[in-house]
Amino acid sequence: MSDAKFTNPAYRIETQRLVVRCYNPTDAEMLATSVNESVEHLKPWMPWAHFEPSPMDERIKRLQQFRGKFDMGEDFIYGIFNRDESKLIGGTGLHTRLGENQLEIGYWIHKDYINQGYVTESSAALVRVAFELLHIHRLEIHCDPGNYASAAIPRKLGFTHEGTLREKTPFFDRWSDSMIWGLLESEYPNSPSAKVEIKAFDPIGNTLL
Repeated sequence: MSDAKFTNPAYRIETQRLVVRCYNPTDAEMLATSVNESVEHLKPWMPWAHFEPSPMDERIKRLQQFRGKFDMGEDFIYGIFNRDESKLIGGTGLHTRLGENQLEIGYWIHKDYINQGYVTESSAALVRVAFELLHIHRLEIHCDPGNYASAAIPRKLGFTHEGTLREKTPFFDRWSDSMIWGLLESEYPNSPSAKVEIKAFDPIGNTLL
């Protein structure tokens, strides 16, 4: 992660079908259920899935770390919930590892919710937050070229495929290629994400968007 810090993040985002919000330690059980039910689906693309299931105390500690970094403006990891927040259907984030005034969106989805547009919906919301609240210059999405569903997300949201880096990412005993998709602040106003309707809130419920 870079030393870049950001202010004014959205702690809670409401879309048409979803609530995208920062994690609390109390979400540990829902997260465990979602990950454990989807672990085989996630393993080809997510190295961390190979270490699941993890003990509940470790998961709670991890969520505490997520929240701590969120509060400090160091990294923004979100859960994707259904509207009544009874189910965790995936995870996403605005990651600060690219450097100054740049962010990267990452995501995963529960196996029962693939191909229903939820990742596109949550990612579009994060695009709005990144450009309108955090005022970044550049936003990226990275994915394995073989993960066709993942690559479809930035394509739908108006990102440009800027190249594929060969053997860029270590993945246990192999190196995987990485597609790089980018969206610039000058391009954002004409992107599909700029038109999506969301509500965004700060940690005490004040409206940001």
